[in-house]
Amino acid sequence: MIKYALQCDAAHAFEGWFGSSSDYDDQSARGLVACPICGSSGVTKQIMSPAIAGTKAQKAVPSVDPKMREMMMTAMGEVRRHVEDNFDNVGDAFAKEARDIHEGKSEERGIYGQATPAEAKALIEDGIKVAPLPPAVPKKTDVN
Repeated sequence: MIKYALQCDAAHAFEGWFGSSSDYDDQSARGLVACPICGSSGVTKQIMSPAIAGTKAQKAVPSVDPKMREMMMTAMGEVRRHVEDNFDNVGDAFAKEARDIHEGKSEERGIYGQATPAEAKALIEDGIKVAPLPPAVPKKTDVN
């Protein structure tokens, strides 16, 4: 398979996958390559860097400084603690209560609780601002 960066004569950019470069040439010559946005068949290949497969190891992701990691864990713990100390825990009624607050059917206040991924997605799609609560910071234990 080969992936081409393409552009139509209306300047819409998109990608196309073909079995080979000759497949692209054949389909283009027959007017079968069309812009998915406007339908134009005036499509040309764009300049793109080649994808080179090799056996060299991928560049390693930089490691996080342990002090920075500790700072981040502390900050997340403080956010979680603030929410737990100052917001109402509504448990698994979170999605319903968040929607009721948003629609003015329930008192405006900070809440937290549980929601399914589908419930969270629906809230976000409806413009209701929600965010996951940071995980609890693991407790340090003495290991002898």
